[in-house]
Amino acid sequence: MTSLTTTPVPPVPPPDSVHLNSALGGLTAIGGVMGYLKKGSVPSLMAGSVCGALLIGSGILITNKNESFQGHALASGVTGAMTIGMGQRFITNGKFMPAGLVATLGAAGLAYNIRKTIECIPEY
Repeated sequence: MTSLTTTPVPPVPPPDSVHLNSALGGLTAIGGVMGYLKKGSVPSLMAGSVCGALLIGSGILITNKNESFQGHALASGVTGAMTIGMGQRFITNGKFMPAGLVATLGAAGLAYNIRKTIECIPEY
C-alpha cells in the first residue's frame, strides 16, 4: 500500500492592486464620514460611502483572476469620477483639503488602475 502525501501549497498573496484599492476605498469612506461629522455634509457622507464601497468591491473583484479586468475597470471609473469631481472643486475654491487631496489620490489611483486594466484586457 502506498501513501499519498502532498506538500502544502503556500497561499498566494493577493495582488498589490487589491491593497491599493481597498485602502483608497477605506480612506474615501472615512473621509465622507468625517465630512458629515465636522460639517454635517450629507453629500460627503453619500459620495464617500458609495465611492469607498465601490473601490473595496473592485479590490474583491481583483482577487478573482477571472474578474481582475472588471475590478480594475471599476476602480478606474470610480477614481476618474473622484478626480474630475473633486478636481473641479479644488480649482474653484483653491483649498487643498479635502478637494485637492481627494483629486490627487484619485488621479494616482486612476493612473495605476488604467495601466492595470490595459494589462488585464481579456484575449478572445
